[in-house]
Amino acid sequence: MKLSQGRSLFSLNYLFASFFGAALVAGAFAYSNYRFSEYKFIDFNAVIFYTKKDIFIPKSDSYTVVIYSSNMQDFETLKKNIATQDKLLVLDMFQQKRGLEDDILYLGAGMNTLLQVIQRFNIEEIPAKFRIIRYQKNIYKQDSSVQIIQ
Repeated sequence: MKLSQGRSLFSLNYLFASFFGAALVAGAFAYSNYRFSEYKFIDFNAVIFYTKKDIFIPKSDSYTVVIYSSNMQDFETLKKNIATQDKLLVLDMFQQKRGLEDDILYLGAGMNTLLQVIQRFNIEEIPAKFRIIRYQKNIYKQDSSVQIIQ
């Protein structure tokens, strides 16, 4: 079938344009999957967390970070489902200031800081946990995927 000026209805331009469009969509999808699967970093020099009275300065080489809300769950119940050799850093979304209790460090932060952590580590549901290890002095790298605590 031909159009009025001798062009074919199915030309190579249409073929390349549709191939280019499909490749563009596939590339965007692949980049999105890569971006959300890569491990993230947290710089404790730039992100400020508080203990009961002081600013948190990491000392251990590894931590398990737990994000939960004390108005939704009791941490003592959750703790039974957390198997780890690391010290626990517990971020309470409800912001109860508890400090250090039985080798568990409860941290608080401003709402913007908590939202940055949730966004950076792609936390979609709480309670959640993930492991971080020291990368440089006060920069830690995510060392496990984010897991929902049952």
